Amino acid sequence: MPVAAFGQGTRLVIHADQGRDTISRHIYGQFAEHLGRDIYDGFWTKSGTGRWHLREDVIAALRKIRVPNLRWPGGCFADRYHWQDGIGPPERRPTIVNTMWGNVTEDNSFGTHEYLDLVDRLGAAPFIVGNVGSGTPREMAEWWEYVSFDGVSPMTELRGKNGRQTPWSVRLWGVGNESWGCGGNMTPEYYADVYKRFATFLPAYGPIRPFRIATGANSEDSHWTDVVMRDAGRMIDGLDLHYYTVVGSWAHKGSATDFTEREWFIALQKALHMEDLITRHAAVMDQYDPRKRVALVVGEWGLWHDVEPGTNPGFLYQQNTLRDAVVAAVSLDVFNRHADRVRMANIAQTINVLQAMILTQGDRMILTPTYHVFEMYTVHQDAVLLPLTFEGAQPRYEYEGQSIPAVSGSASRDKEGRIHVTLTNLDPKRAWTVTGEISGAHVSRASGRVLTAAAMNAHNTFDQPAAVQPAPFTGARVSGEKVTVDLPPKAIVIVDLQ
Repeated sequence: MPVAAFGQGTRLVIHADQGRDTISRHIYGQFAEHLGRDIYDGFWTKSGTGRWHLREDVIAALRKIRVPNLRWPGGCFADRYHWQDGIGPPERRPTIVNTMWGNVTEDNSFGTHEYLDLVDRLGAAPFIVGNVGSGTPREMAEWWEYVSFDGVSPMTELRGKNGRQTPWSVRLWGVGNESWGCGGNMTPEYYADVYKRFATFLPAYGPIRPFRIATGANSEDSHWTDVVMRDAGRMIDGLDLHYYTVVGSWAHKGSATDFTEREWFIALQKALHMEDLITRHAAVMDQYDPRKRVALVVGEWGLWHDVEPGTNPGFLYQQNTLRDAVVAAVSLDVFNRHADRVRMANIAQTINVLQAMILTQGDRMILTPTYHVFEMYTVHQDAVLLPLTFEGAQPRYEYEGQSIPAVSGSASRDKEGRIHVTLTNLDPKRAWTVTGEISGAHVSRASGRVLTAAAMNAHNTFDQPAAVQPAPFTGARVSGEKVTVDLPPKAIVIVDLQ
């Protein structure tokens, strides 16, 4: 693209001398619920002999994006799940009807042992969500004992009978899910009391203590955050906020692949709303926790479209385009900017459900554009956040009298001292030249990759699995403390500065 096609330059400042907060790798967490084909036919598949097993191709792909944690078994399913139904010889396990998602009957072949084997294979931390809605404190306490206690007890004896002598390293523990809705339709006052009751019976076992994550707000509900922090904050380690980007209405969300620039703009506008949500909920948390001990966990987030035509409405199977990738990048930038409070997040969901990393069809598997964003952003995991600011005429993406920032970004310094910058051009039609400086560091060369495509709705299919994938990027130039990046339209760029 000729330089003349770019808009006026914008001054970007990367404050390499002001790094303070670490971007927790757990911000890049995943979510695997018993929903549709996420677990069964996603992670868990049948061989020719009819036996279930973990998919090796899925595990290999997810290891490349360094999955830090995997939230399981839900979601709304968690408050209907009784963990002891999912242990012991698979052929003796009772079946369960998934009344939340499609009324399908599951054989419980994927349970605690299988899940913990999966996260071990991924190199990820387990994040178990316990049943508050239809369960009891005893049930949750015994599950915690089963996976965590290294001593003599009924639960460790049961664990041994099931083939595991030593406990697993489980710390992340959700005390219910969406207790304001599918998890029990509770008021915040009632939930705060219920939370304290359940949390009381989750003791430390030697060095292993639970990182207890309470149900947070539904999107805008700062009252929920206020009451739960006020009444139970001293017993909370993390507070779980949920927010989905929905372009249309909940009844008619819109197609994942058949959309216009109007739907593109609205999706990004709503994704950027995450900034306001986190700012407002964090401000409420600051009133009760000024030292920021309690992590804000964005336990469910992502684009939610109508299901693909011809698929089970209860399975939430949707395609994933370049638009989803840009929304993912923008959202991750927001989380990174708030690294002082946001220390964990889980995109919904990993395979075949909502804004997935991977889609499967029989033995075939494709990686989505969102997967590629997560792979590009691995450089920010556990790196020091470098404040990134735009000065002067910040580029704006204008559409039908409204405007949003045209460029989003994150910058960080890894343990080897390398600086990585990710920049996203939200404008699907206009390219931008972003010129700036690196304050407090000297770099001599730049290399990078870009994720883009010719069409806004470009996506990978089983016939064309590589339609959208990263490519080498040569549009970054450095000179001393100066850096210039030529951003193509609707593109995510990563620049490695050395």
